[in-house]
Amino acid sequence: MSFAPTSRSHSAAQSYAKVGVETGVAAADSHRLILMLFDGALLAVAKAGSAMEQKRIAEKGQIISHAIDIIANGLKASLNFAAGDELANRLAALYDYMCNRLLYANLKNDAAALNEVGRLLAELRSAWVEIAQDPAVASASKAAA
Repeated sequence: MSFAPTSRSHSAAQSYAKVGVETGVAAADSHRLILMLFDGALLAVAKAGSAMEQKRIAEKGQIISHAIDIIANGLKASLNFAAGDELANRLAALYDYMCNRLLYANLKNDAAALNEVGRLLAELRSAWVEIAQDPAVASASKAAA
């Protein structure tokens, strides 16, 4: 007897994954939450590339919209402009640029623009991981959680 996934089992798997993400979010400190946003955006960009390659246009558009949402309403919204730091302004401009490139990638089916955003997100994620390895940042992040 073979097992063929039904919409019910697919729904159960999605529910399980959602609970896992929600549990991860509830248990994460602020630094880990930003990493989760980077991971989500990177995953969305990769999925959009696959959908673009396979000419699944509607799915590509939905996934790119999800990536834009993560960048604009997650990563950009998490910036601390009150600190008066020039870094927050520069990151906000970079996040806006990435959103614009994703829109362009969607409208023009431009894989290069999609890949560019993926590279930028990966570089920022890598820098964020390095920041987490700084003992002063790690202790401040734990204290804020």
